Amino acid sequence: MPTQPHEARSVAESFGTDTERYDRARPSYPAELVDRVVAASPGPDFLDVGCGTGIEARQFRAAGRRVLGVDPDARMAAFARATGIDVEVAKFEDWDAAGRTFDAVVAGQAWHWVDPVAGPVKAAGILRPGGMLALFAHVFQPPAVVADALAEAYRRVLPGSPFAAESRTAADVYDAMFTRFADGIREAGGFGEPERWRFDWERSYTRDEWLDFLPTTGGLTRLAPDALADVLAGVGAAIDGIGGGFVLPYTTLAVVATVSAEAS
Repeated sequence: MPTQPHEARSVAESFGTDTERYDRARPSYPAELVDRVVAASPGPDFLDVGCGTGIEARQFRAAGRRVLGVDPDARMAAFARATGIDVEVAKFEDWDAAGRTFDAVVAGQAWHWVDPVAGPVKAAGILRPGGMLALFAHVFQPPAVVADALAEAYRRVLPGSPFAAESRTAADVYDAMFTRFADGIREAGGFGEPERWRFDWERSYTRDEWLDFLPTTGGLTRLAPDALADVLAGVGAAIDGIGGGFVLPYTTLAVVATVSAEAS
């Protein structure tokens, strides 16, 4: 059994089940994050690790960057290519840079699927002097009644899943995750001290919008249709009970490190 997220390949490569839903329902990244990464990068050439359908890649492209994506899922890559993003299909650790170098390596909602030390080592080897590694993800906790309904559904349809047994808050889970990211960067060497960035924002969801989003999350991407319908019915009833929608506070966290002068 996998003990670390990056070892759970069946989950990591399950998000392409419904690429259109994924691209439609997954939130984009705050403009403040995009602007800050662009401003901190020494140049325009970006590599997007685990680019998925190209959500953040399109944001960086709109900000004037040249973006190449890498993703292990050919279905995700095909969707991103259809939106104008160049993508190569591979796990980042196995991907052949073929001598190419970049000004920034970025990863949105994806770095936990990358080996925590081998990933930064690979990034340091393809970054130009002053280049940066920027890892970011959204943290969110729906209203308690909605979260409780999802937890109950997990216990019912996936009793052995780690999602069913998780008792920590999203903030605690992601704080631990980003601590691992920073520790991996330090262990890999080649970078200066990692920085932590934080961006707070919010988004309103209707019942239908939230039920559109949920099947794109890791605990549900591999469920059989009848089991997924069971989960969504329970969560939908909970949302109906609070008026048919809610405002969700988001925090987008980032760990950012720059290639050290010694390495460059």
